[in-house]
Amino acid sequence: MTVRERELSYAAGSGGGPLLGDTIGENLDRAIAAHPEREALVDVASGRRWTYAEFGRAVDEVALGLLAKGVHKGDRVGIWAVNCPEWVLVQYATARIGAIMVNINPAYRVHELAYVLQQAGIEVLISSIEHKSSDYRRMVEQVRAKARALRDVVYIGDHTWQSLITAGATVPAERLAARRAELSCDDAVNIQYTSGTTGFPKGATLSHHNILNNGFAVGETVGYTEQDRICLPVPFYHCFGMVMGNLAATSHAACMVIPAPSFDAAATLAAVAGERCTSLYGVPTMFIAELDLPDFAAYDLSTLRTGIMAGSPCPVEVMKRVVSEMHMAEVSICYGMTETSPVSTQTRREDDLERRTGTVGRVLPNLEVKLVDPATGLTVERGEPGELCTRGYSVMLGYWQEPERTAEVVDAARWMHTGDLAVMREDGYVQIVGRIKDMIIRGGENVYPREIEEFLYSHPKIADVQVVGVPDETYGEEILACVILRDPASPLTRDELARYCRGRLAHFKVPRYLRILDSFPMTVSGKVRKVELREEFGTKV
Repeated sequence: MTVRERELSYAAGSGGGPLLGDTIGENLDRAIAAHPEREALVDVASGRRWTYAEFGRAVDEVALGLLAKGVHKGDRVGIWAVNCPEWVLVQYATARIGAIMVNINPAYRVHELAYVLQQAGIEVLISSIEHKSSDYRRMVEQVRAKARALRDVVYIGDHTWQSLITAGATVPAERLAARRAELSCDDAVNIQYTSGTTGFPKGATLSHHNILNNGFAVGETVGYTEQDRICLPVPFYHCFGMVMGNLAATSHAACMVIPAPSFDAAATLAAVAGERCTSLYGVPTMFIAELDLPDFAAYDLSTLRTGIMAGSPCPVEVMKRVVSEMHMAEVSICYGMTETSPVSTQTRREDDLERRTGTVGRVLPNLEVKLVDPATGLTVERGEPGELCTRGYSVMLGYWQEPERTAEVVDAARWMHTGDLAVMREDGYVQIVGRIKDMIIRGGENVYPREIEEFLYSHPKIADVQVVGVPDETYGEEILACVILRDPASPLTRDELARYCRGRLAHFKVPRYLRILDSFPMTVSGKVRKVELREEFGTKV
């Protein structure tokens, strides 16, 4: 094959029309003006509802309250809360006044909270009071002395929240209008801390332009209009909730439906049925939990047509059930990362089942992707594995106040290096085969855990599986399968698993070790923490 005939793993997205040049506040105003009486936000737990006109007024009340507290353009306002309407109001209010909203993971403990407050220089923190076993007020008091910039804390649900609104009522509306006139779509509007597996997390800094356009593109790809009602059990502190969910909704005047403060499978399906939702979001483990409810068939999900599954690769069999049993014929798979606002590739509405179960779609409009050899940096041929890189409007401004760490992942040509290994097919669709750091090298053979996991999902006794590499003196690494059984009363042995694999997987891909678990260690956003599986079992096999 000559150089001219080679087809490289590069694709540029087209057909999406021009990018939006709005700030988030300006874009929200367009939705309010076009559809003032349509519902914008529903909180099922509290029964509260807002039309777009009411939502706009509520956002402005919070924005004026923040101005009353002396929040300037570029100041950091932290939000440490579970999913609730106030979270959404703060998201749009900070955007209206040019503040930078800092998302804080509700699962953070004291030392993590202290780090984020200090590293981002948060001046005003808006927090839940408590949730489940977390006493947020107590933890804030423990770290307040260490957070030198922090001067005010507002708790959602007590007098401090009402005081914020009351203070805002004394601020002339002209001050808000004047502040909005100072804003650019290229201004930083959001810092999201990535859940690093080693060291402290990094604060991906995102602009109005980054996240508004990405949310809009995701919504366009699934065909959102003002008729859509989107059920959002995914966390708002993550891009999945606040960008792919909230911004995709408001940029199309669709309705955001909050089923519960944190994920609850039954509450989610009840919200879909009760609010006649047309779209449902989730990571694969959420959909598995919903499908496994004993009374799953009792929920009327007939209004669903679409939704988004992302966060981690989806088992083929689970995707088939979502399509057939949840009526989500147009469900979309998205791939991305916080640093890219987040989505780079997505399946399309017209895609057949194979593309929507076997790939993470193709590049979105106005973006580029390429796959490179991690060692040389050269673009690999289609069909060959390489590190996925993405470039375009979605690439973050950088890690907050960490230029050296930014330069480690964003190269001189503005390509974001994801650390994910992928294959680009001849049709331009992308398959994720694993993380560079998750790839197992067994006796010189590269083994991609994703391939083994997909195969093991077909075993009748296996409900969920994660494959990791563990140290081995002979081969360097050996393969460990961590399995959750469908029925704990029906055991599975390693020999039985090996017989199932024999003749269907290459011998070097057959797991040497097996661990039966009740659950996997997870991040709050639903990703399995493979590093913990390696640490826990790497010395015990």
